Amino acid sequence: MKQKHSSKRTRESNTLGLHPRNPHRSRYDFALLVDSFPELAQYVFKNQYGSETIHFSDPDAVRALNSALLNHFYGISFWDIPKGFLCPPIPGRADYIHHLADLLAQSNNGTIPRGKRVKALDVGVGANCVYPIVGYKEYGWQFVGVDANSVAVMAASEIVKANGSLKKAIKIRQQPDNMHVFQNVWAEGERFDVTLCNPPFHTSEASMEKENTRKRNGLKARKSGQMDNQREHADTQAPLNFGGQSAELWCDGGEAGFISRMIQESVAVKDQCFWFTSLVSRQANLPALRALLKKVNVQQIKEVEMAQGQKVSRFIAWSFLESDQIDYWQANYWNS
Repeated sequence: MKQKHSSKRTRESNTLGLHPRNPHRSRYDFALLVDSFPELAQYVFKNQYGSETIHFSDPDAVRALNSALLNHFYGISFWDIPKGFLCPPIPGRADYIHHLADLLAQSNNGTIPRGKRVKALDVGVGANCVYPIVGYKEYGWQFVGVDANSVAVMAASEIVKANGSLKKAIKIRQQPDNMHVFQNVWAEGERFDVTLCNPPFHTSEASMEKENTRKRNGLKARKSGQMDNQREHADTQAPLNFGGQSAELWCDGGEAGFISRMIQESVAVKDQCFWFTSLVSRQANLPALRALLKKVNVQQIKEVEMAQGQKVSRFIAWSFLESDQIDYWQANYWNS
């Protein structure tokens, strides 16, 4: 069958902030969150504007906030990560999931596929397991989370085991070779409707430390009184957290190198997945990624922008499926 590459690039922009279905669109209600997770109370204080907040540079405070959010909004009774591991902002993670749901809906006559028929693969699930939790709780999707770090795999597995509702919905797998993405963890004949990934951003540990220093200096400046109310609100939506293991934050080739390997490995399983996706933090990386996608002859490329406070992020999505394969997928996996 002759493949036809669609040269028209689809670009969507969310100009209203967090996704409309994201439950974290308003300020944090710390009274409700403390009620859900009492340990958060010790980190809550009133800032210079009289608003309750926490120190988002304090990993323990952010960890307690995440536990409260996951308990209050998603019914997660136990959530914890080892010290030093990436503690992600829940609002941004949830936004990616909701935009992925929209992406699937665009391929399903406007209807979001829900329930256990939908299977997602989280590349680099980390110790936190947040994407699978949100995806399952919001849409009932089944998840496989993979990671090359054995401690992260163990921590994510403990979260799943400790929350009974997650046991049949989320599986955690070890990636034995951190130079591979899909190879070794994608079972023969296994299909996924969507993959997602928050790839390592930096090209080296030195680059990572330089960026962390810049962020810390910026945080000190805001603490000294150079933060207005609008920026303070944005920061409560996007926690400044400097945790993370090396493999979570940097790899050879950085973000562009990691996603490029993902694209190349996606060719081997091109008929076993509807949409491959990855966050792309650096917009300058997009042209090279588009060129590689065209080279491997994908059928569709989409770029979706997401806004979170003052920050704009995005993910890139690609699919190898042709029209007859799309029809088969809809009929047999989503609408059966």
